[in-house]
Amino acid sequence: MPYIKILGGAAPKYSRMSINSPLNKVSFTLDTGGVMGFFGGEEALSAMSTVHLYQGRRWLGWYNSPGSYIIAKKFGQLAKSRFWDGIFPGPNPTPEEMFGLDGKDGPRFIGVFSGTDMVTTGHLAYLTAQKAKEAKEKIHLGGRITAPGSVSIIDVNDVKLKQGGDVPTMKVYHALCAAIPITSSLTTCLVCAFVRDWLAFGLIVLGMVSNGLACFVIGSGKPHFQLIKPSSYAPRGDGFLLMHNDIVILKGAEKEVAAITKGKLVLDMGGGEMFNAVGICSLLLLSQFLIQLLFIPRATLMGQIMFLSSLAVSWAYNSFLSSLENEKIQTDLLWKSLDKPPITKFALPNRGSQAACVDISKKSSRNFKPKKILECMIPNDTRVWEAWREHVARQVLSKEKNKCFGPYRELMADLEDEEQQLLKQLLADAEYGYRCHQMALETCSLIP
Repeated sequence: MPYIKILGGAAPKYSRMSINSPLNKVSFTLDTGGVMGFFGGEEALSAMSTVHLYQGRRWLGWYNSPGSYIIAKKFGQLAKSRFWDGIFPGPNPTPEEMFGLDGKDGPRFIGVFSGTDMVTTGHLAYLTAQKAKEAKEKIHLGGRITAPGSVSIIDVNDVKLKQGGDVPTMKVYHALCAAIPITSSLTTCLVCAFVRDWLAFGLIVLGMVSNGLACFVIGSGKPHFQLIKPSSYAPRGDGFLLMHNDIVILKGAEKEVAAITKGKLVLDMGGGEMFNAVGICSLLLLSQFLIQLLFIPRATLMGQIMFLSSLAVSWAYNSFLSSLENEKIQTDLLWKSLDKPPITKFALPNRGSQAACVDISKKSSRNFKPKKILECMIPNDTRVWEAWREHVARQVLSKEKNKCFGPYRELMADLEDEEQQLLKQLLADAEYGYRCHQMALETCSLIP
């Protein structure tokens, strides 16, 4: 503690009275260096993942964004070489996997005429199933409720998906909100220049340049469709996506249906397969984090407040972009590429009604095997279900207009009393499915 020297004596004497009280001089520093590279990282990643899906979004990243360290470590893994793997260790995913354009497994697909049985489909089938879930149920029927579900019918004939065709991007309306964080970062720079805090001024400019270049380079990729070209002599591709409680019927030629079940979104980043430009931008973001970590505590209090203000506004903008779900945007873009086919959706009370509705809605063909399809949908291996599948398949193939779902005597002969009652219930469920099909014929033109 400082002392006051008392003059006038032979030996110096000191008093314990303090002359530098803490109230006399305030020294306060905002220690933001430890959080600025991590704060808002998840929001920044989510916002950056949508950069390919908006028109002109790549040009609107010139603001001081938080989460630079998280972004650098994540997207730096795209670069493929020993040098980049040493700086950004981890797996080297494809651009589609990195930005969520691929990697989601779709539901099981069963082709009615082609005999296709895909245990898992691709990302486009997953998006199609999500779109069907969003559709409103148009037809509700009564019946014995056990496990309620739905059947959605989508006609994909004459869709516009083309091999290598670019994905139509979203309008730039949401992305134009980037003017807010850009203006905020510029304003804080001017305030720092006004108070002559050139250190804070330079750090904010560094953040704007690093994020802007990263957004420009990463956003240069163009998503397009990669489709499978089937034989021109292949049978129709009609089939259905089988989910837990819902079924989506796809109606169309093999080319159109295969585009959904086997096609994928591909992101062409350009510049070769090494992605060195992405690695350089990630290294710049990492350098930005280290420089700001070291020097922001040395800025003035006003400069640090301005720096934090720019980060706060940018975080709010990234959070806004994150609220616009990436999958929802992809689904809307896919549906736009498919020329917005209508969806007819039925609410059904149980699995038996669903299976009967799906089977009855198919065309007559020599390749059409309704019993095999019913076995895929309801694989229960009991005498009752076997009799039910046999009877329903017979009615599906029948050319009579009025289907008879009452149990035949030969079906009941080998069954016990409880099994006979259960079979009657299950056949009544199939009749509800048939009624649903008949109502669809009257109310929509999707089912031939």
